[in-house]
Amino acid sequence: MEVKIQHLGNVKFAAIARGHRVVCDQPPANGGADAGMTPPEFLLVSLGTCAGFYAAQYLKLHGLPADGLEIDVSAEKAKAPARLGTFRIEVTAPGLDERHEAGMLRAVQACLIHNTLLNAPAIETVVRSAVPA
Repeated sequence: MEVKIQHLGNVKFAAIARGHRVVCDQPPANGGADAGMTPPEFLLVSLGTCAGFYAAQYLKLHGLPADGLEIDVSAEKAKAPARLGTFRIEVTAPGLDERHEAGMLRAVQACLIHNTLLNAPAIETVVRSAVPA
């Protein structure tokens, strides 16, 4: 899995994966033009859409309707070091029978991004100086 990030000027970037492109920017208060979501917002999008995928799969597996399925994700900032310290995922599945709530919870908690955040991955950072061609 790989994503390429291109600097578009100022604090604006493009992220490209498998031919898809999204723009990341900052609000004016942070020196941007507000042309896209911020990196923390993309993290919430990743967590929420992953949770949504697992929720939809659970509903499909059990022959339940997915109409109106919504996922809300929020986070609170923490300091020292600066990071998102707490996340909340709220899944709304209209008409979900109480008998399926625990199963839906297990399904959503099996999400790849959820598990990645719970079990800190190793991150290798490499800085390279471009060599003129």
